[in-house]
Amino acid sequence: MNITLEMREAARLRAEKHAAEPGFCPEGTARLATFATEVRAKKVTVEGRSFYQLDGYASKVETPYMMYDWAGPYNEVVSRNAFEVTLSNAPDVAYLVNHKGVTMARTTNKSLTLSADDEGLLTKALVNPGRTDVKDLVIAIEDKNVTEMSFAFQIVRGIWSPNYDEFRIEEVDLDRGDVSAVNYGANPYTSVAARSQEILRDLRHLPAGARRAALHELEDGFDVDFTKVEDAAGPGDTTKRSMIDLDAVRARLDVDNTNGTTTSDAADSREAAAAKDQQGQQGASIRLTEARLRAALLD
Repeated sequence: MNITLEMREAARLRAEKHAAEPGFCPEGTARLATFATEVRAKKVTVEGRSFYQLDGYASKVETPYMMYDWAGPYNEVVSRNAFEVTLSNAPDVAYLVNHKGVTMARTTNKSLTLSADDEGLLTKALVNPGRTDVKDLVIAIEDKNVTEMSFAFQIVRGIWSPNYDEFRIEEVDLDRGDVSAVNYGANPYTSVAARSQEILRDLRHLPAGARRAALHELEDGFDVDFTKVEDAAGPGDTTKRSMIDLDAVRARLDVDNTNGTTTSDAADSREAAAAKDQQGQQGASIRLTEARLRAALLD
């Protein structure tokens, strides 16, 4: 499906959801967002001690990046003033590499300084040159092998655009999060659903056997066989081929194929209504990802 058409259809589904659940936040509030930036390293002396000073932007404001939620793709953007409140509250933030490992610098001991300007979230970390991991990072920065930064945060407040194809983050919470020098400029989101674009892209590069294994994992998760065997198109051709049986997926979710609604007899109860809404969302998500699943798993 064309990405523009997919975004339009996803936006329509979100508008329907908003009518029943105003102000909903897509895919929860936890985020990792990564941005290409110039990461700089230089030797400095502070109070008689030698450090490497690492400078860079962990976030770029007013710069959209693509995300996925239950309905499909949308753009997300960090607002220019999103950091004001959290920085005024002196958040506890660590400087890491790829969001893991031993802390290299930290705001609580003033070895990490964070500030916001018109470009984004500026970081200045003073790191110990005697550490092996610091030396490795500095070499990677100097060799231009590390040219991106990322930050982990919680969404405090955000708003959808009028047509529901963009979510604007108006306020974030950095406390107990991190800023990281990272290898790649893709957006590694915290939930598996939000990482669907990365997952599907990687599936396309897997060997055929690995793709079949991925399909079996999907079947196990739903406890149903998602494949069906069809005759080849040519007359007299006895060749069979496997395809994803989306009817089986929808049947497992008890989703009506025509409108994505459930056929539950207990729709009058609060519990049944909630289940109906959840299954309807799942059905819509399945319809939107059908083409990508076919290409990724059964090419």
